[in-house]
Amino acid sequence: MNNWLKITIAGVTLSLSGLGLAQTVTGDPKAGESKNAMCIGCHAIPGYKASFPAVYSVPMIGGQGEKYIESALNEYKKGARKHPTMRAIAGSLSDQDIADLATYYSQQK
Repeated sequence: MNNWLKITIAGVTLSLSGLGLAQTVTGDPKAGESKNAMCIGCHAIPGYKASFPAVYSVPMIGGQGEKYIESALNEYKKGARKHPTMRAIAGSLSDQDIADLATYYSQQK
């Protein structure tokens, strides 16, 4: 086997082994409940409207789908969704925090 082929095979093997390093994060609703203090001030008040930077109707997130909540928080974290408060909050969350909160809120009514 020539050196180029050995290097190519080694690189592909290394690349594929790296794919297995990604951990799947599973949400824990109990942990989410203990992490929701920053959420309940807005998202637990029926009809609440935030007034910074503009007037926003704040959605109730209890009962929303787990994947939807995870996706929304990740989009705020990346800046794809534009709301400065939510961007700051989501930016402070780890992947585990997001999974825990999403699991917790998806189980609420």
